[in-house]
Amino acid sequence: MYGLQDKVVIVTGAASGIGRESALAFARAGARVFGGDRDAEGLAETRRQASAQGLRLNVSTLDVSLPNDVEALVAEVLRSEGRLDVAFNNAGITGGAHRIEDYPVDDFDRVLAVNLRSVFLGMKFQIPAMLQSGGGAIINTASVAALTGPGGMSAYAASKHGVQGLTRVAAMENAARGIRVNAIAPGWTETPMVAANSRQNPRFAELARTAIPAKRSAGPGEIAATALWLASDAASYVIGQMLVVDGGMTIGGFEP
Repeated sequence: MYGLQDKVVIVTGAASGIGRESALAFARAGARVFGGDRDAEGLAETRRQASAQGLRLNVSTLDVSLPNDVEALVAEVLRSEGRLDVAFNNAGITGGAHRIEDYPVDDFDRVLAVNLRSVFLGMKFQIPAMLQSGGGAIINTASVAALTGPGGMSAYAASKHGVQGLTRVAAMENAARGIRVNAIAPGWTETPMVAANSRQNPRFAELARTAIPAKRSAGPGEIAATALWLASDAASYVIGQMLVVDGGMTIGGFEP
């Protein structure tokens, strides 16, 4: 369906949530998948689920905010497969819920490192690898927080606005070189990260639920399906876009 048979794919944040579902979905589509995350136990569970479905899935423990770790993962893929076709830079954290004047500086820096610096580092090493074999597709995970200003989540919102900017620059620089770069902006999605954020910021959680016209959250598989489409030739003329997948959450307005 997606034409991803034997494509070589990197998925970060593969230990849970959207990353796990995406790694499994790419593998089901016939791709050769390398899943990365700092959570070794979560990665082991992802690999166990892949094995239970008869899928091949390689996993690597890394910190996506560290250049040496990211470079090593790309190098491992090239040594193993000789090329890189698709990268889904998905790893991320929400950080704490604090007003700006109360936000711990170290926590702010950590959120930007994991959510934004990691996307820069990913593309820094993925783009040269893709150019070796004639191009590819990169998908970065942004968020509806790249379009809004959720109170208490300054670091998260800043990082996701930054992901959109990085995506546009990378798309402009690489469109003529055969590399398509796009972003996904998920809305309220049932993942462990969102569940944890809901517990620490219940007012935001309630607003998110009542503001979704679809009257439900997304499943991680729905975001994974979007990533597969963006990686496929079906999206061959989609470049530099941030595709919002939010059940209508950011439409605004009201029902009649």
